[in-house]
Amino acid sequence: MAGIYIHIPFCKQACHYCDFHFSTSLKKKVDMLDCLHRELVLRKGELEGESIETIYFGGGTPSILTVDEIDKLIQTVYEQFEVVDTPEITLEANPDDLDSETLHKLACSKVNRLSIGIQSFDDEDLKMMNRAHNSTEAIESLALATTLFDNISIDLIYGIPNMDNERWLTNVQRILDLRIPHISCYALTVEERTALNKLIKKGVIPSPEEEVAHQHFMLLIEILRANGYIHYELSNFAKPGYYSKNNSAYWLGKKYLGIGPSAHSFDGTYRSWNIANNSLYIKEINDDKLPREVEELNLTDRYNEYIMTGLRTIWGVDLMRVKKEFGQSYYDYLIKLSSSFIADELMKNENNILTITDKGKFLSDGIASDLFYLDLK
Repeated sequence: MAGIYIHIPFCKQACHYCDFHFSTSLKKKVDMLDCLHRELVLRKGELEGESIETIYFGGGTPSILTVDEIDKLIQTVYEQFEVVDTPEITLEANPDDLDSETLHKLACSKVNRLSIGIQSFDDEDLKMMNRAHNSTEAIESLALATTLFDNISIDLIYGIPNMDNERWLTNVQRILDLRIPHISCYALTVEERTALNKLIKKGVIPSPEEEVAHQHFMLLIEILRANGYIHYELSNFAKPGYYSKNNSAYWLGKKYLGIGPSAHSFDGTYRSWNIANNSLYIKEINDDKLPREVEELNLTDRYNEYIMTGLRTIWGVDLMRVKKEFGQSYYDYLIKLSSSFIADELMKNENNILTITDKGKFLSDGIASDLFYLDLK
């Protein structure tokens, strides 16, 4: 099984924290859509022998497209690839795009999962992040969406400057009140090439505090677990049966095809990524060229990637798989380096599966990087 990711590189406005590839100009939208269809045709042979289990529209803001434009892209996937009978088809969307008419049209389309970028239910936070919606739109769009879609995920951001624990808990309670089955939560990070970074340097916005983010994260784990959510990946929580098939495929090392500017692909051995430039992407695709760079992953690359992705999930890192797939030296290396984290109760080894404990979860990425194999040859 494999997945297809389609990057829609357009947004109404730029969120202050975002460093993803997008444009706020829609002048090239028609040309871009034509090229997304063309790239799907050009790459139809790359997943030979694999059935498509997930189709994911990310961005950018995919909900900036009309439902008809979304349907046509899905149809091209069906025409060029073998798709399973009941694929998971996810559309990332912003609340301000999800009016009643749009939601009803989407409910009649092949889209069967919505990932809605709420980020916060507080207008002060939304204004600081320069989001295009307000809290009323967020609540109203979710209230209607939950009557039309069973499978809904929302994004929330914690560790926002001036967000105390009480305001964060109010956000979490909104999730519970609306009975949202899947939640993706991320700490606010300050990327170099963003408006947020500039505003912090100018003193307009205070810097996020790691200790505050840690408090929010631990409160989130405690409350969601008490309410029946499974913390199946570092940033993701779901009720049973609502894990994201698309995201789980990434963490479990399945193949995926990335379509559109800046989109990444992985076939088990090679990783590739498209150019992050709309004009150059359109030019190359119109010349029947794939505007991408390709990297072959060696044994150490694949080991390090498995460590990073595995330790983020409840499935962990299988020590027997490490020995079989990567060899005795990698196995011995991992056993040796993980021992100190196990002693500090940041990790545990149960039935030859290494996982991160609750105590270590906030430090997960750092722990994983400390376990990377350093090939110095």
